[in-house]
Amino acid sequence: MANYLSHDCVNSAEGVIGELAVPGNGGGDIFAECMWYRWVYDKIKTEFPDLSLKMRNMPDPVIAREKIWVPFMRDEMKIGENSVIIGHSSGAVAAIRFSEIYEVHGIILVGAYTTDCGLENERLAGYFNRPWLWDKARENTNWIVQFGSEDDPFLDWNEQLEVSKQLNTEFHKFKDRGHFQSIVFPEVIKVLKDKIK
Repeated sequence: MANYLSHDCVNSAEGVIGELAVPGNGGGDIFAECMWYRWVYDKIKTEFPDLSLKMRNMPDPVIAREKIWVPFMRDEMKIGENSVIIGHSSGAVAAIRFSEIYEVHGIILVGAYTTDCGLENERLAGYFNRPWLWDKARENTNWIVQFGSEDDPFLDWNEQLEVSKQLNTEFHKFKDRGHFQSIVFPEVIKVLKDKIK
């Protein structure tokens, strides 16, 4: 469930909006052609020419511990109230936990879930050891878009539905995208175009 990508300073009609993509655990070097992360990064540079981007690998990429990732998101990536987080898998979970504490402009969740799925690495990550603060996460963001697929081999569909219900997401449902591990993801760019005018 993978790694981290950071985009900063999107100029829009609303002012400066930072964008940060948060991959899942185990994704390796995001500067390599790692799933869709690099493709989205390159596409944002093309589609949003006023955007100043920076891309970062996440610390602790295998377990993706909350106690490491959330402070890194705040202190190193400088995610704040004008930021949009794009979180995939563990990155989606980190985005939700981050928004329980801090304000962000918007969140794009890809392959979000609610439990450790019975996996030791997920348990060790620390995201699932307490109740979710769904109300706080909703209050701290202007919008939340979610992508999920019924055929995800790692995540239970009911958990993805639960995330949507609890966060009142704009849910883009698929039947054939698995865990969204393709090398392109045009739907993310479309969401950004729709949300950042």
